[in-house]
Amino acid sequence: MNTTTLPLGASAAPAADARQPVAALAVIFLTEMWERFSYYGMRALLVLYLVNALGYPRGDALQLYGLYTGLVYITPLIGGMLADRWLGARLAAVVGAAIMMLGHFAMAFPSLLHLALGLLVVGNGFFKPNTTAMVGMLYESEHDPRRAAGYTYFYMGVNLGAFLAPFGAGTLGQLVGWHWGFASAGVGMAIGMVVLCLGQRWLGGAGLREGRGAVGWKDAPLVVALCVASVLLVLAVLAVAPWLGALWQPLPGAAKLLVGLALLGGCGWLALRQPGGQVQPLTRAEVGRVVAIGIVAFFVIFFWMGFEQAGGSLTLFADQQTDRQAFGWEIPASWFQAINPLGILLMAPLFAWAWQTLDRSRFALPDPAKQGLGMIVLGLGFVVMTIAQRRAEALGPVGPQWLAMVYLLNTIGELMLSPVGLSLVSHAAPRRLVGLLMGVWLMAIGVANYLAGALEGLLAGSGVPLYVFLLSSSMGAGVLLLVLTPLLQRMITRHD
Repeated sequence: MNTTTLPLGASAAPAADARQPVAALAVIFLTEMWERFSYYGMRALLVLYLVNALGYPRGDALQLYGLYTGLVYITPLIGGMLADRWLGARLAAVVGAAIMMLGHFAMAFPSLLHLALGLLVVGNGFFKPNTTAMVGMLYESEHDPRRAAGYTYFYMGVNLGAFLAPFGAGTLGQLVGWHWGFASAGVGMAIGMVVLCLGQRWLGGAGLREGRGAVGWKDAPLVVALCVASVLLVLAVLAVAPWLGALWQPLPGAAKLLVGLALLGGCGWLALRQPGGQVQPLTRAEVGRVVAIGIVAFFVIFFWMGFEQAGGSLTLFADQQTDRQAFGWEIPASWFQAINPLGILLMAPLFAWAWQTLDRSRFALPDPAKQGLGMIVLGLGFVVMTIAQRRAEALGPVGPQWLAMVYLLNTIGELMLSPVGLSLVSHAAPRRLVGLLMGVWLMAIGVANYLAGALEGLLAGSGVPLYVFLLSSSMGAGVLLLVLTPLLQRMITRHD
């Protein structure tokens, strides 16, 4: 729901006789589908659980949600680098799946809340960038016309899991018991891990890391144990010295940015080092492509900062300011989050046809331009949300059609931006940096997730309504990205 030559809009259609690696795609599709079921089941419940079950104040619940979802998308930077350097994408994905499964089961116990969130954050760091990168690894050439369609199927798997999550985990959590909802997310992750392990023979060499310094499969349990021990150690240190956890929050934004850039630089240096210790430099064209990916990733922060209101302020709006009565029954607030993935599943083929038709014409749009337009469409959704918020404050709960319209516009914007970005990173990134740069893309989403949760508090006292700020930031960033598109396109397509 999250993620070019667009998976949903390639500039070249696959040849009529080109065959997809169907079995391998099916393994990754089902693995990602069940992982997304577990993640979006968790997302559908977390804020409601914190507020309604654990008694968190609204601001604290949103801040914890933002911290969790932010870290979930920042740790892939490290997980992608470790896969490039030692583990390989396939082993890293299995390790991540195992750690996340433990985290989801731990969520069923209120006393293990912080341990569970820590495990989910670490596990996702190993899992997310590497399953995404493995799709591209199924194709030998970066110009393989089948790649775009492969990412389309992958993205539909993501959204099938996201669609099922609110009805499965969300319904169990709200109507049966919170622990049942979280445990069902754990079961989903366990199924995904089993599918990935049993499907090894169909994946061929995709995602395998061989040669000097590679970590073998027999070491996977040790890697999982070390990760769990690391999370426990961090929690123990924070319990003994809670002041350490308070050091980060008051740091100015510039200092936080420098810490992030230092982390990014360290991971990049490790990824470029060869087994003998020497650093293999990038060519001038590769530098340009890396910089272009970084610029686009920065811009999409403004998209996801708005889009990820779905698990925070929009869920609370559904819970507290939306009339959810239908035929004498109250619709669970978590169900509204199913509108987005359902829209993806229904509209993805239409967008695939529209982009391919457009790209074969003289009106073809470069990938950055598609993403800029997606940001503007997202802003239109917040125009609707601004009106809905004002009506709710003046007249009381509003009808569900308001949120449905917001989610529909958000979905159209996502189809124009996210799968475009996934495939852009896959085909433009230097081969030895695919995992790292997929982590950079996800790190940008992580920064946006953190801001999505913290934004309401940051704007408090400023006089600027949340949704007015979001419509301005997303539309403004979209227009600027459109202006920069010619330059970015030259950087992406340049070759030495």
